Amino acid sequence: MRSDRIKKGVERAPHRALMFATGITREELDKPMIGVATSFTDLIPGHIGMRDLERFIEKGVHAGGGWPLFFGLPGICDGIAMGHRGMHYSLPSRELIADIVESIATAHAFDGLVLLTNCDKITPGMLMAAARLDIPSIVVTAGPMHSGNFRGERVNLISAFEAVGKVRKGEMSEADLAELEVCACPGPGSCQGMYTANTMACVTESLGMSLPGCATALAISGEKRRLAFESGKRIVSLVKEDLTPRKIMTKNAFENAIRIDMALGGSTNTTLHIPAIAYEAGIDLPITLFDSISRETPHICNMLPGGHHYLEDLDAAGGIPGVLSRFKDVLKDSPTVSGASIIERAKAGRVSNNDVIRPLDKAYHKEGGIAVLTGNLAPHGSVVKQTAVSEKMQRFEGTAVVFDSEEDAMKAILDGKIKAGRVIVIRYEGPKGGPGMREMLSPTSAISGMGLGESVVLLTDGRFSGGTRGPCIGHISPEAAEGGPIAIVQDGDTIVLDIPNRKLQLKLPDNEIKKRFEGWKPREPKIKTGWLARYAKVVTSANTGAVVKA
Repeated sequence: MRSDRIKKGVERAPHRALMFATGITREELDKPMIGVATSFTDLIPGHIGMRDLERFIEKGVHAGGGWPLFFGLPGICDGIAMGHRGMHYSLPSRELIADIVESIATAHAFDGLVLLTNCDKITPGMLMAAARLDIPSIVVTAGPMHSGNFRGERVNLISAFEAVGKVRKGEMSEADLAELEVCACPGPGSCQGMYTANTMACVTESLGMSLPGCATALAISGEKRRLAFESGKRIVSLVKEDLTPRKIMTKNAFENAIRIDMALGGSTNTTLHIPAIAYEAGIDLPITLFDSISRETPHICNMLPGGHHYLEDLDAAGGIPGVLSRFKDVLKDSPTVSGASIIERAKAGRVSNNDVIRPLDKAYHKEGGIAVLTGNLAPHGSVVKQTAVSEKMQRFEGTAVVFDSEEDAMKAILDGKIKAGRVIVIRYEGPKGGPGMREMLSPTSAISGMGLGESVVLLTDGRFSGGTRGPCIGHISPEAAEGGPIAIVQDGDTIVLDIPNRKLQLKLPDNEIKKRFEGWKPREPKIKTGWLARYAKVVTSANTGAVVKA
């Protein structure tokens, strides 16, 4: 066992003495040492129920014949961090989480890992660590939140974000807003739609790194506790079988996961996280792969925010096993932590609601959720959730209104200064320029709330929350801070969006673009102290997953 290097031999007597101080018995010392990485925190709704799941994982590890050893990880709630300085830290925290898991697991010579996670950057950070370490690992995602209820109608977190614009427009009173904000998020769990947290949970199950049903089982359910227990048991078997993450997260597995992501209409943030996880597994996943798979994958689940179904609906309809079953003839074979192959899991899947998980020939859209756009404004690519864009806005030509920060754009939107036919450009918000590539859920929600979702486009070298809907194009690469073309866009320029043909163009002659670049100079970093200043120096572009390379 890997843990023998701290347990066996006369020279390890001091190590054993320290372990005996923790309360372990000599008999248990001979069992596999299972690290349980928990991201429990009182700060994040998706994580507040983890103390309960920790107990069930612990029972499972003991039942399987291992010894569980818990350690904690940081977590940031994107919703709470949204729209202010805190959002700079969200995406970079993914790297911190991966580094912490690597540090603790290696320093203490764990035989295996259970990764208890749930939200946006925490799940990919843990998967990155699993791929990097390549010791037996299993992921337990803590589950989605139940829908809220506002005067007889189901509501969710995005309802509260979009209500801000409605209040500013005079369509909702502040008293109604106060009532809504109390009931939009009724308890534990990740936010209720196919936003980034739940998208990554579905990706994790589709990759084969969590047990069947784990992605969609509600946080408040007994099923989630049973899955936690079974995951604790299963990790001990994975150690004995030496079934490690790189044997599971193969190129086939990543392609399968992207396909399911496209079928679900998941968050555009997967174009950052899946390549970053693959990078740690030693696999190159170009952003163009998302587009090629999307073009041949029907969108069969109409989930929030672009659709109307909640995670609870998807779970009741068959969950990820049900979605996998629709694609059983095109999936590529790959092992999973359950012991069954992904194709075996697909064949075992059942669908109980053909509207929530449609047959391929009755899909909501012929293509999948994400489109990758290129052109002279995004030479290395940009990303849009095409299934959340109306037919009317698939093609658009408008006049640029340029902002060098999210805050300036948000103020203009709420002050009513953005009119129909405009293209809002928010730049210097990329991985380096932000730094940290902030999400723009506040501006996009305000646009929708103020009734501009069908007449205004938003472009940014930053990124969008999984809760974003409408014509919002992010991840524009190269970013402004690296001298990408978005840096020289001016107020009044004409920008052309053509999603079906995958084009994003600045309507300027090449010689004018060249002339503008001659007068362009790099900006001073927005943040010059702390670890974000170091992050900005080493992070790569959005089109490569915004990874930090050694």
